[in-house]
Amino acid sequence: MAQTFAGVPLATLVEKALGARGHSYSPYSKFRVGSALVTKDGTVYTGCNVENASYGGAICAERTSMVKAVSEGHRDFVAIAVATDLTETFGTPCGICRQFMSEFGTDLVVILVKPSGDVQQHTLKQLLPLAFGPSDL
Repeated sequence: MAQTFAGVPLATLVEKALGARGHSYSPYSKFRVGSALVTKDGTVYTGCNVENASYGGAICAERTSMVKAVSEGHRDFVAIAVATDLTETFGTPCGICRQFMSEFGTDLVVILVKPSGDVQQHTLKQLLPLAFGPSDL
């Protein structure tokens, strides 16, 4: 039986993340990233990285999909697939994205996706041990 996240098949998340990567606006780094975020109710939000000439104004794919979901009223997330152009290794979320995602819980499943569709899974807790979060305030 195929793995699912809130009823959404893993294959669907991989496909959506790879597709979202195609919308990337990355004229400076040429490093395309796409994401597909699943909410607790099974809604999927996609995102891509959007760069800016000031560099600091760029936003990563993971944050794009989370901001879209939060702006629609979602706060409970199950999994996020992140697709990059890397072929030899799996691209992981940057530190800012890990911190941003931890705001909503560290049990989130993070699915890393290569262009071939190969995947690797981690929890956010594994990628960001000893996270600083809302309970620390």
